[in-house]
Parts: sequence; C-alpha cells; structure tokens
Amino acid sequence: MPSPAMDELIASLHERQNAAAGQTPETLAEERAGFAPAGPVHPIPDDVRVTAVTAGGVEAHWLEPPGADPGRVLLFLHGGGFRLGSLASDGELAARLGRAGRMRVLFPEYRLAPEHPFPAAIDDVLAVWRWLREEQGVPADSIAVAGDSAGGGLTVALLVATRDAGGDLPATVVLMSPTVDLTSSGPSMADRIDQDPISTPELLRQLASDYLAGADPRTPLASPLYATLTGLPPMLVQVGTADLLFSDAERLASAATAAGVDVRLEVGEGLPHVYQLMLGTPEAAEATERIGRFLRERVVG
Repeated sequence: MPSPAMDELIASLHERQNAAAGQTPETLAEERAGFAPAGPVHPIPDDVRVTAVTAGGVEAHWLEPPGADPGRVLLFLHGGGFRLGSLASDGELAARLGRAGRMRVLFPEYRLAPEHPFPAAIDDVLAVWRWLREEQGVPADSIAVAGDSAGGGLTVALLVATRDAGGDLPATVVLMSPTVDLTSSGPSMADRIDQDPISTPELLRQLASDYLAGADPRTPLASPLYATLTGLPPMLVQVGTADLLFSDAERLASAATAAGVDVRLEVGEGLPHVYQLMLGTPEAAEATERIGRFLRERVVG
C-alpha cells in the first residue's frame, strides 16, 4: 500500500485532475510551461553540473552529479506523451538516477508533437545515440538508457532500430511506466480509470493521435510492443498498478521475456504513473536505489 506521503500526493493529483475537467483547455505553450507530471516540479540540485550541448544536431544537456564516472553514460529520455516534457520537468529525476548509478547523464530535448510528429522524436534519439557512439567514442557497454512514459517507449524503439541496423546495443535499460502501445488496447486503459490520478483514456488517445499524425499505431518504432524483441539487453521495468498504462509495462515485460530478454518487472501496488518523479516519498527513494544498483551492476567503466 502507498505510504502516507504518497497517499497525500495522490489525493492532490486527483483534486487537480477533477478541477481540470471543468476548465478551458490551455494553449500548447501554457501546457508546456506548466507541465508538472507528478505534482510539484523539483529543481536539479545545485551540486549537479549542467552543461548545454548539441548532440547530433539535437539540443541536449550533460548532467554531472558529484562522483560520477565520466566513462559511464546514462542516456535519459523524458516523458510527456510526445507533446510535453523537458529538462525542467524531468531533469531532477535524470540527475538523481545518474547520482544513484554513479554516471553522468545525457538529456536530449527531442522534438515534440504536434509540430513534429512521428518519427521526429525517434529520429532525434537515434541521432543522439550515434553522436554518443561515433563522435564521443563512448563504448556501447558503457551506456545505459532510461526513459519514463513516452521516453520509455522511445527507449525500446531505440533498441529495436539499433539492433535492426546491426549496431551494438547499450549495456542495459530502465523503463518507468513505459508507453509502448499507441493503440490504447491494454486492459488497464479501462479497468484503472478510477485509480489513475494523472491520465484519462481521452487524453492518452489524443496524445497518441497527435504524435502519430495518421501513421499506423502498430508501427514498431511508434509502438514497440509490436516489434520483435529478441536480442535486446537486460531491462528493468518499474510500474504502478494505479496507472492506465500498467498493461503496457506488463505486456512488454511478458513479450520480452518470451523473446529471451533478461527482464526484471517491479510492480508498485497502488502507485501512479511515473511515481519515481515523486521526490520526498519512500516509494521514489526506494525505486531510485534499486535503479542505481541495477545500473552499477551492469554498466562497465
């Protein structure tokens, strides 16, 4: 069961969700400026060095926590339904995971829909990956990739595209509430409606439609649940049961396991979408510790 701190945050998210139902929709600029996917937005700690960089033509930032091994890189792909999200919304989580894994973090600002629909986001992620490997010379086994929500889907798409091109794959990946099925066909899209304090089926379908812009929702690089998953690196999947996208994580873990992938699925009872963002809760702290250990055990220096 959720901790008292988590229960309090979930209640505030339900209140925000109910209040938004009767309000005039925000403009896209307002949505992006105010995007707070899991309650309060937390700043990147002052002891983390943040450096802007252009990575393969994509705006990005290096995040370097104290004690990070410069030879080990965590490529972090943020969530936001392919429409929202940035360093402002996800930078603290990315830096926290880098600190836990003792790695520096590369945080790309990939292009967003609806101005830049599929495949713009995955094209940017692939460009960043090539830049890391070819221009920065970072060995694949010294890189991990982590993604939350839409970023989790982009993480799996990156693996599939790189494998299909015959390239070396990262040492491991971490997926937090990944979005991997844009058909919205998972059973949790119907049976978790009253539990999810963040999303609605209508919102998720609209985000998918804006991103796809007419593309087939079963296209593997848009919905990697429908890709062949053989040959992918070890993956840690964390998801809460109070999430409309719970079935995405559950079905991905099952399909990857059936394809011979080493998968660890961690399910948080009663926890919401990307609960790892919820700094100050025991659940976020415990998830961070487990992710850090997973990364330290699998990524070479």
